[in-house]
Amino acid sequence: QVQLVESGGGLVQPGGSLRLSCVASGFTFENYLMSWYRQSPGKERELVAQIAAAGSTKYADSVKGRFTISRDNAENTVYLQMNSLKPEDTAVYYCNALRFLNIWGQGTQVTVSL
Repeated sequence: QVQLVESGGGLVQPGGSLRLSCVASGFTFENYLMSWYRQSPGKERELVAQIAAAGSTKYADSVKGRFTISRDNAENTVYLQMNSLKPEDTAVYYCNALRFLNIWGQGTQVTVSL
């Protein structure tokens, strides 16, 4: 079964950290471009970070220097380390895999609030 399962979301205070995980199954993970997107109420889904099969990365300007995307091909997992979190980072975060298929996870809620 082709799927992505995210975890690691939750409630955190401003300035805090969270690490999101996305475990893949049912496809050749190491060949896929892996991305994290987020969507806030009333806003369009936006790209947060990407990591290519070869390991190159790309970030949205709003998260550069605070978020780090990484992947473990042996574990079929992609991570998003989020530091110095701000209230505006509050959103549902989605994992995406793209190459021959375009696969989405179910999302995990991140809330940054006092």
